[in-house]
Amino acid sequence: MNPLRRVAVHLGARPWLPRCARVIVGVDRAIQKLTRGRFTLLTVTGLPELMLTVAGRKTGLPRTTPLLCVPYGGGWLVAGSNWGNPAPPAWVHNLSAADEASVRFRGTDSAVSVRIAEGAERDAMWRVLVATWPNYDLYAERIEREIPVFVLTPK
Repeated sequence: MNPLRRVAVHLGARPWLPRCARVIVGVDRAIQKLTRGRFTLLTVTGLPELMLTVAGRKTGLPRTTPLLCVPYGGGWLVAGSNWGNPAPPAWVHNLSAADEASVRFRGTDSAVSVRIAEGAERDAMWRVLVATWPNYDLYAERIEREIPVFVLTPK
C-alpha cells in the first residue's frame, strides 16, 4: 500500500479536516488543471479521484468538483459524505436533480448517467466504498443523515 494513503486516511478521520476543505479543494483543482487531470491530491496517495461536472439545479451552469471515487462495473461510485458534516455538499443536490453529468477520470472525459443506489444495492456499494476509504463509516457515525451513494455509468 502506498504509504501516503495511510497518511491520507489518517488525516481524513480528523474532525478538523472539513474546516480545511476549501483550501484542499483549491489545491486539488490547481494540480488537476496543471496536469490536465492526470494527477490529483488523492491519486498521489494511491486513491482514485474524479472531477465531476454537473449542471447547477438552480442556475443550470456547469459546476465542477473533485471527488474521491471507486471505479465499479465500468463506471464509478461516489458518496455524498461531505467529510462527515451534517449538511450534504452542494454537488449532491445538483447531482440528485440531474439525469446526466460528466466525469474526468485520469485525464479522460466521459458523459455519465446518474442514479442513487438504494436498499440492498446501496448497502453492497457502501461496503465497496468503505473498502477504499474506511473513513466513510466514521463520517456516517458522526451525522444523522444517510450518506447518498451515486452510481455514475458511462453512456
